[in-house]
Amino acid sequence: MAKSTNTVITNDAGRIEKILVAVLDNGSRLQAPAVAKYVNHVRRSHPDESPAQIVTRMEKMFLLAVTGSGSAVGATAAVPGVGTVASIAAVGAESAFFLEASALLTLAVASVHGISVENHQQRRALVLAVALGESGMEIVQKVTGVTAKNWGTAITSKIPGSTMRGMNSTLVRKFVTKYAAKRSALILGKLIPAGIGAVIGGAGNRVIGKGVVKNAREAFGPAPTRWTDHLIVMPADDPFTSDGTDTARVLRR
Repeated sequence: MAKSTNTVITNDAGRIEKILVAVLDNGSRLQAPAVAKYVNHVRRSHPDESPAQIVTRMEKMFLLAVTGSGSAVGATAAVPGVGTVASIAAVGAESAFFLEASALLTLAVASVHGISVENHQQRRALVLAVALGESGMEIVQKVTGVTAKNWGTAITSKIPGSTMRGMNSTLVRKFVTKYAAKRSALILGKLIPAGIGAVIGGAGNRVIGKGVVKNAREAFGPAPTRWTDHLIVMPADDPFTSDGTDTARVLRR
């Protein structure tokens, strides 16, 4: 068992970069129009809420989603007939889900602040920097020269393509090291049987999720006091984009 677990931990770090790049470049779901559709869906469901209230609501949805996914993975080890191999496979899928949900939350908060991230390199940098928190902020500040507290907008400024790609490479390496260490500790907990793994999985994901929420708040600062655009009221049960992509699917799983 120990040998299998150690193999998972070693391999997990190697998989993260591939998963990360795939998630952050995941077609229309992470493009600016699709993210805006998701934010508008939440706003249509709660038309009287301020930008700050909508951000808080999206944060809660994010935490509920990632906590639930962590508990579900931990529970697989307690199901009769489901061994460690099945649990390991579930951890891989759950890691991808966590990254996808974190990316959507980050870009949705940016949208509320009026930041439309059109360039995929900018999207990647923004999500990585928010996920890293202080260490991500330091990398961004070193490259851009911006030292403002609310540094999220610096990433969407005009940065030369080669500079942006270099910054992303640094962010990816830093993120893989930091994220792999945290996830490896959670993997050990989630493989514990008798239901204990479900508790560790859910609680562990919530801790990391709260870190993402905190980092996003620091990156963008307080939400605007009022909406600057006009909300077009549409049926609240229609979260689909014009091309059929369901941006809300990520946080409903």
